[in-house]
Amino acid sequence: MRNAGGHGDENNFASAAAVVIIEAHMKVVVLCSGGMDSVTALYWARREHAVAAALSFDYGSKHNGRELPFAAEHAARLGVRHETIELPFVGKLFSSALLAGGCEIPEGHYAADNMRQTVVPFRNAIMLSIAAGFAESAGAEGLVIAAHAGDHTIYPDCREEFMRAMGDAMKHGTYAGIQLLRPFIAMDKGRIAAEGALLGVDFGRTWSCYKGGEVHCGLCGTCVERREAFLEAGLSDPTVYAAAGPLPPKPAGK
Repeated sequence: MRNAGGHGDENNFASAAAVVIIEAHMKVVVLCSGGMDSVTALYWARREHAVAAALSFDYGSKHNGRELPFAAEHAARLGVRHETIELPFVGKLFSSALLAGGCEIPEGHYAADNMRQTVVPFRNAIMLSIAAGFAESAGAEGLVIAAHAGDHTIYPDCREEFMRAMGDAMKHGTYAGIQLLRPFIAMDKGRIAAEGALLGVDFGRTWSCYKGGEVHCGLCGTCVERREAFLEAGLSDPTVYAAAGPLPPKPAGK
């Protein structure tokens, strides 16, 4: 993997990235929701590998309708095939504030305990299982996911322990030995923003807000994390927020 700067400190960026072993150039499928992280992962994969397709999922979240068009837009911009797989059973049978039929999206810091209401049970396992089959069918050797260090506090299926186990299952469960690539697993969102800027990502054409309104609310956990990321990366934030007051403090011990 090529080293890329973050916060003007290339050595720190490289040491964090070195936690994850990136395989040699291969044909890959990229999971791309249309958010900051996954769009950056798509641009990263295009630089480092041969991208067979970008794959999105419509699982009935409140913000699917806002972010999926951006996934398609960036795939088209890069000349990459884009597919969206619908998972209507998730919205019908699963319980989460993130889903259209769930309770209100909580506000506050991304690392706060109330953000656990947005967990969709075993979501990544379901999506990665489907994506692995799609990747093998597309003749790919690898699958790229943008899980990062900021996700670890709330989402069990974003942690490296889970990703390592899922990667082993994918490798041993496919003839192609599909490899699960997670280039951002040791990075926070600020470093991902810095990497995306270097890759030429137009972050104004990405979506984060879980509420899925006309503009980003600025108050939910994902909006707070997005705002923090641009500040930490020293980048101008192109996002329009309904509310952009002082950021809430990170919960103690998180």
